[in-house]
Amino acid sequence: MKLDGKTALITGATSGIGEACAELFAGEGAEVAVMGSSDMAKAEAVAARILAAGGKARPYLGDLRKVGEIAQLVAAVKADFGRIDILVNSAGLFYPTPVGEIGAGGGKEGGTSEADYDRMMDVNMKGMFFSIQEVAPIMKAAGGGRIINISSVAGVMALGTYSAYCAAKAGVNFMTRALAQELAPHGIGVNAILPGNTETPMNLDIRTEPEFKPMLDAMAASTPSGRTYSEPIDMARAALFLASDDGRAMHGALMVVDEGFSLGM
Repeated sequence: MKLDGKTALITGATSGIGEACAELFAGEGAEVAVMGSSDMAKAEAVAARILAAGGKARPYLGDLRKVGEIAQLVAAVKADFGRIDILVNSAGLFYPTPVGEIGAGGGKEGGTSEADYDRMMDVNMKGMFFSIQEVAPIMKAAGGGRIINISSVAGVMALGTYSAYCAAKAGVNFMTRALAQELAPHGIGVNAILPGNTETPMNLDIRTEPEFKPMLDAMAASTPSGRTYSEPIDMARAALFLASDDGRAMHGALMVVDEGFSLGM
């Protein structure tokens, strides 16, 4: 039981990597705060599976674009469990943000709206920063903790038409390193996992819709391991390493877990 006696708050815990982390951490003895963003039923379902397996979990809901809701969420988790030892920032968005093109008549065609840009940045980076800001004092008072940010290899390599996503994840990477330097003296380890292509609901369209087949074929050709898509549990196991005493020497690490995708041809 690598996390026995610990409490973990996991954002984005209702699907994909966050859900895998919630179930794995609970299996390792942690009490888990399962946080979703829009559907309490999904959070309740994940918590129910953990409870059925003999673990401990409670469901929560919060909009990470709103700093006030983040503060309320963290306060509720602290009140319910009495502590927060681990924070996994797994909530995120992934969609294209192409820049507009100039049409034949001189007007802008297509492109990305301000609302779509702001939503990308607010969930992927702003929400992460303020989640850490709310949890850090709790961890300082307890003498330490672990913070794990789920970033992406898109933060270290370019992905055309996904520029806002790449920018957000690059920001997460350097935010992780700066916060690691700030919080390490308080016994708090801050690290990031940079997943490559991972099979989650967020990329179901790319994996299944015919229009994305050329993109999928290119991704397969650029993946040395032969596994175009990792599984969420692969990322959860990396997160477990960082959350447990196994990763106690890790501060500011950007752990690439991508089947070799970012190595290049």
